[in-house]
Amino acid sequence: MDRINQLLAGKMLRFRWLIFIVLSLAYFFVYFHRLSLSVVANDLIKDFRTSAGVMGFLGSIYFYCYAAMQFPAGLLSDSLGPRKSVTFFLIIASIGSIIFGFAPTLKIAFLGRVLVGFGVSMVFIPTMKILSRWFHPHEFAFMTGVLNAVGGIGVLAATWFLALMTVFLGWRVSFELIGGCTFIIVGLVWIIVRDRPEDKGWPPIEAMDDNRERQARPIKQIPLLEGARRVFCEKYFWPVAIWFFFDCGIFFGFGALWGGPYLMHVYGMTRAQAGAVLGMIAWGMIVGSPPLGLLSDKIMKSRKKPLILCNLILAAEFAFLSIYPSGLPHFALYILFFIFSICASSVVIVGFTTVKELFPVEIAGTSTGMVNLFPFLGGAVFMPFLGRVLDAYPKSDAGGYSLEAYSMLIYILLCAAVFALICAFLTKETFQKQHAVE
Repeated sequence: MDRINQLLAGKMLRFRWLIFIVLSLAYFFVYFHRLSLSVVANDLIKDFRTSAGVMGFLGSIYFYCYAAMQFPAGLLSDSLGPRKSVTFFLIIASIGSIIFGFAPTLKIAFLGRVLVGFGVSMVFIPTMKILSRWFHPHEFAFMTGVLNAVGGIGVLAATWFLALMTVFLGWRVSFELIGGCTFIIVGLVWIIVRDRPEDKGWPPIEAMDDNRERQARPIKQIPLLEGARRVFCEKYFWPVAIWFFFDCGIFFGFGALWGGPYLMHVYGMTRAQAGAVLGMIAWGMIVGSPPLGLLSDKIMKSRKKPLILCNLILAAEFAFLSIYPSGLPHFALYILFFIFSICASSVVIVGFTTVKELFPVEIAGTSTGMVNLFPFLGGAVFMPFLGRVLDAYPKSDAGGYSLEAYSMLIYILLCAAVFALICAFLTKETFQKQHAVE
């Protein structure tokens, strides 16, 4: 009987990695769509004959849709089920990407972007729910870091690879192909992914306990509205939520949209060159996310200290750029965007862990869904706002935005980084001793 149990456990533990790979592919496209407009922004402005302000709103509409769906995402994951939720909404995202590629007018492009935003909004929280059923608690933080690193690969594709695709195929065909690839992921999710081991006829993950885990305590269900009330009324929730707003507003506003035009207008880079520099955002997420989890768990043994450290570095970086907005050697720009990625994006895994530890496990989904509103509200606000800042300045003779305009943009990002740093200081330390002994 022990031999049979060992074989069953091995099969189950292997299958959960297959599930993780499929969900990671879905999350890859979440980040691809999220940052894809940065590389093609100039093409869209030219083709649709529009302004930076309108383009900023086109980029931000994704974030409004994504933010609006975060609280319903937890409810749908619990009622409809995470597997069905991911499958249905990825179909919507695929259709939206194809519509965006074919869009003859700006209104149709907005429609496609809205569908993409709604579609990919239903991946992260259902994935968290599925992982919580297939992986032990002491594995969860590491898996979140790995998932974020996969998001970094999506960023790499949305910058460097998409830049190459648009050179050879054009932006329209590129987004049509992306929509087709998303349909393939839909099929893989439906065929392979299961919400929990019991759906395969296997015992729950707790049954695989080898005495390294604490005995699972009975789960006491907390009504949805009661859970939302507890999150809303927790005073230490709000510094983290506001931190997410400013930190991710900086990341999405600069990294996902205006970083590319900044490199092309101020440094005279080609689209491919700018895409290569923006690719350092992806490498920062890929390389930085797992070590940040290790830094928080094993070295600093703190959630608050890594948040403060990363925001100090982020504020210092924008202070440096405000002094030297142009004229830096290209290798320095690679380094700056790499650091920017770690301190503005990879660090979010510590933020999510902080929120998870603020509340009982019974409302982990509710708390995650509620705090996940704020990163995308930040992106929704910062992208068009920064576009309006650029529009407030005269364009150069070549049709690009001036150095003076980008200097003001960088100064605004510096102020936002300072606000995020203040919020980091106000967060509650949630690290518990059991993390150090797992």
